[in-house]
Amino acid sequence: MNNSLLYLITVLIWGSTWIAINYQLGDVAHEASLSYRFGLAALILFAYCKLKNQSLRFNAKQHLQLILFGMTLFSCNYYLLYNAQQYINSALTCIAFSLILFVNIINARLWYQTKITIRAYLGGAIGILGIVTLFWPEVHQTTFDHQAILGLALCFIATLFASTGNMLSMRNQKQGLALLPTTFWGMFYGALFMALMNIVQGKPFIFSMTFSYISSLIYLAVFGSVVAFTCYLTLLNNIGAHKASYSTIMFPAVAVIISTFVENFQWSGFTFFGLLLIFIGNIIVLTPTKILQRFNPRFYQTSNTAKVV
Repeated sequence: MNNSLLYLITVLIWGSTWIAINYQLGDVAHEASLSYRFGLAALILFAYCKLKNQSLRFNAKQHLQLILFGMTLFSCNYYLLYNAQQYINSALTCIAFSLILFVNIINARLWYQTKITIRAYLGGAIGILGIVTLFWPEVHQTTFDHQAILGLALCFIATLFASTGNMLSMRNQKQGLALLPTTFWGMFYGALFMALMNIVQGKPFIFSMTFSYISSLIYLAVFGSVVAFTCYLTLLNNIGAHKASYSTIMFPAVAVIISTFVENFQWSGFTFFGLLLIFIGNIIVLTPTKILQRFNPRFYQTSNTAKVV
């Protein structure tokens, strides 16, 4: 697949997973649901790797890296985000997690000395402003007490975990480790860690036998985990973390559009303007430099001191 198709698939799937996640919330503990989700996803990847004769063997040092990969990207970040929503609404959670774009920019610089263009910062800032505008009615009504601060702190820590997982995925690929086998082990370790968390906290492993819970679990495991993560992690290596992570800013736009048909969401001026800013930011960040050079060739002349990324 080309990068545009990978990006589109990632945005559409993860923009729709909020519906499935809603059906996961209830009697089943978050830790148990996450272990079921990534455990099932790992099982699917295991079967696929075996079918395609892809080796799942790694040395001890590599497994240590894969454990960290799994804990940061397939367990701790989700666990913290789920818990954050006990203290803040989903709008604030979405805004806080969208900051992963800038965290990824910083981490890409620290980990891999990636030089970022001004337009990446500009497009990201416009995109985040678009999310704030999109959810402004909810944000405006929020009381920023100690509970809200705690919820935002949990979101920020979750963002740090997720960004670290992004960097580890890039390291896996830079070291020549195959994407699907490493993703299998990451999801396996993530599921195992969540299962241990559930046991340590003394929570029962309840499984809801309702159609809504099972169908949403399958959707999250197959599409939200196996398909979307494979596309996203491929993008990380192909176009860089700063560009791939703009997809997290596009998720709310897709969610709002879906909600319009599923939940009869009523649009306002904030909705239109917020979506406009999100799409403008997306264009600024992702439009290839070759195309932008046609409009302003002097500005995009290659510098001798900085590499355009």
